[in-house]
Amino acid sequence: MTILFTNIAQLVNVREESAPLRGKELAVLPVIERAFLMVEDDTILTYGSMTDLDWKVPVQPETVIDLSGQIVLPCWCDSHTHIVFAGSRENEFVDKIKGLSYAEIAARGGGILNSARRLNETSEDELYRQSYRRLLEVQRLGTGALEIKSGYGLTLEGELKMLRVIRRLKQDSGMIIKSTFLGAHTIPAEYKENPEAYMDILLNQMLPAVAGEKLADYIDVFCEKGFFTPEQTDRVCKAGKAVGLKPRLHVNQLTSIGGIETAISNEAVSVDHLETMTENDIALLGKWDGISTLLPTAAFFLRMPMQPARAIIDAGAVVALASDYNPGSSPSGNMNFVNSLSCIQMKMLPEEVINASTLNGAFALEAGMQVGSITEGKKANLIITKPIPSYTFLPYSFGSNHIERVMINGVFVDG
Repeated sequence: MTILFTNIAQLVNVREESAPLRGKELAVLPVIERAFLMVEDDTILTYGSMTDLDWKVPVQPETVIDLSGQIVLPCWCDSHTHIVFAGSRENEFVDKIKGLSYAEIAARGGGILNSARRLNETSEDELYRQSYRRLLEVQRLGTGALEIKSGYGLTLEGELKMLRVIRRLKQDSGMIIKSTFLGAHTIPAEYKENPEAYMDILLNQMLPAVAGEKLADYIDVFCEKGFFTPEQTDRVCKAGKAVGLKPRLHVNQLTSIGGIETAISNEAVSVDHLETMTENDIALLGKWDGISTLLPTAAFFLRMPMQPARAIIDAGAVVALASDYNPGSSPSGNMNFVNSLSCIQMKMLPEEVINASTLNGAFALEAGMQVGSITEGKKANLIITKPIPSYTFLPYSFGSNHIERVMINGVFVDG
């Protein structure tokens, strides 16, 4: 099946080659005005200016779609989500409004432990149904590739249940979905006085089972005061690497305790959150080749200071944006709002947020050669906007849905 899109007002993030963008490179967004784009089956075949249409189109298309006044850009690549969860936590939302902190709610048995109880009471099929609905929702909002973590099981059976659901989502959707084992999300209540006992279960029961079923691509740890120390994080990372799971870590959300150094020493793919940063932390990221993933909707929802995006970018880091879609601190997978918030509250340029949410997000998924830009041979994962003045209108006009259609693997998403 060949589809030719013509008269595209702006074809955004057009690149002949793909590499992670760092520092000032993030503000460079290649655009073709009044463009065409041809898709063959699930792949971008060719593209260019309408003035070159007659000689650049190699085959007669089966379908021609006129996109006058509309913009085409690559789908969002959301590299940090927890969309496999059971139920919701709106009661805690009210508690936060009343003044309780994230740590106080967790200490009362809320937060991650609340989600863990619900998940372990929910069947795998029901968990799959809830999660697939969320997956369809984020597809329609423009997300074409994503990472999904476990971490709400906190038991061998619960973690395996989550990871099996993630595998089903990947198989049934056909999307690029990367799976992360996050058994080190928090210490279960029954092990609070003996965290080493939980570490033993994590490393000697959960991890071998996950590896045995080949259920994960990555391993993650919430490295934070009251959760897992840098020393414990290092042990989990090394154990994961020993069975082929690359680290990607939650660090510096509430405190700076050495998580970044631990991630760098373990060759992590990414460090995620980064709300609480020292000058040394920022300097380390500026020299590092891994991805610094910012999750502004979590800071927004928790009423925390936003990540120092400008300082991190200006230091030369490779910055990606992600939704952190989860029931407790970021109950939304809307990457369009992530981008608007990044412009409005973190002073990122529209060009920077688009690159961070597409190409750098793809590299955070280790899928940068498959998706994340308009490049010949990459997957036809496309956002087609409604008629709008320019791509900068997307983060500017944050209260409306400006997406008309989404294509994933060359197929339009229904709805």
